[in-house]
Amino acid sequence: MRNTRQFYRERRTALLRTMRDHAGGGLALLPTAPEVVRNRDSTYPYRPDSYFYYLSGFPEPEAVVALVAGPDGDRQVLFCREKNEEREIWDGFRYGPEAAKEIFGFDEALPIGALAEKLPELASDRPALFTPLGLFEPWDRQVTQLLNDVRARVRTGVSAPEEVVDVRAPLDTMRLVKDGHEADLMRRAGAISSGAHARAMAATRPGWFEYQVEAELMHEFLRHGAQAVAYPSIVASGPNACVLHYRDNDREMAAGDLLLIDAGCEYRGYASDITRTFPVDGRFSGPQKDVYELVLAAQLACLDAIRPGVEFHDYHKVAERVLAQGYLDLGLLQGTLDEVMDSGAYKQFYMHRAGHWLGMDVHDAGLYRVQGASQRLVPGMALTVEPGTYIRPADNVPEHFWNIGVRIEDDVLVTATGHENLTAAAPKSVAEVEDACRR
Repeated sequence: MRNTRQFYRERRTALLRTMRDHAGGGLALLPTAPEVVRNRDSTYPYRPDSYFYYLSGFPEPEAVVALVAGPDGDRQVLFCREKNEEREIWDGFRYGPEAAKEIFGFDEALPIGALAEKLPELASDRPALFTPLGLFEPWDRQVTQLLNDVRARVRTGVSAPEEVVDVRAPLDTMRLVKDGHEADLMRRAGAISSGAHARAMAATRPGWFEYQVEAELMHEFLRHGAQAVAYPSIVASGPNACVLHYRDNDREMAAGDLLLIDAGCEYRGYASDITRTFPVDGRFSGPQKDVYELVLAAQLACLDAIRPGVEFHDYHKVAERVLAQGYLDLGLLQGTLDEVMDSGAYKQFYMHRAGHWLGMDVHDAGLYRVQGASQRLVPGMALTVEPGTYIRPADNVPEHFWNIGVRIEDDVLVTATGHENLTAAAPKSVAEVEDACRR
């Protein structure tokens, strides 16, 4: 089996090929994210930039990947912090250039302090500069200074890059299809998060506050080695379940409430994204069960529609039609299916897409349409499947449906023959959910 560094080196090699195809060569520069001050002398927990990490696997701040596609061959260079015993006593381990070169598979590794001196040399006589424009303002200024420095040397016989390309476009295409290493990490993230949702179902009870359930999720994430949440957890009970991006997580829950949890961990740079909805007191009421089974039917229909060759937007259309018919059957809407589809009346209760790309970012890189046409699914693409229904009090809504919010979300990897549900272990059927709540 290949070691991890080979996956990162192969990605860098693939980008170098793209650079040659696009411009005959050039220089790619990708900085990692800066550390950000939270307050006074405290910083936010550090996470590398996704594009940088995708190419390097290197976890430290103050680092830059430089890839040279030149007439004399390719070079893969990492700039990073030097070893520093005093700072390591205070802040922890640093790889240093020598170890980073070996462990992460670079041809060279140099101190980050040498970056300003080395960049003009690396950029001279390159036809194009590939870098993430607009990602970090200080980096944009550094790139401008670099180009001016090289242009100032024109009398020495060198030329500056004539083209500046946003490197995120080719990387987005690469990131859209996961390799085996990425798939394994996403499986692990999905397994950890599935366990967290099961734990939340077992722990939740009337009289608890939403933040107590959030703590149960965090406990499960961290005890299994996840570094952080992939996004702020949504723990939404009662009427809060009808707020799509609810964040307060501070309501006291009561018997008869539904609890919608949209939460997932990040494991070694890869996100999971699961939503489950369950009764706080362990048993669905009649209207709650009716709505839940409708959303579940829509979600299962969506999953059936995911396979290679189909358009990304197909399963969203499936969700709309299944849900719209369900609203008619429940008496929430009047008319025919075609009428409520054409008028958009179903959007009173379902107003979002059925899913999105998933990977290093919870809403991951990659286009949904290419030249106006829907992206077609291919093996290795990862996406979420998350239809929902949100019934707010309204004059046209029977009162027994008020404040019922249900969403069911799984993480799916497209395979050669269909798909793999990475989060299938999270209880989902009515029987599974009620059983999990009784534990």
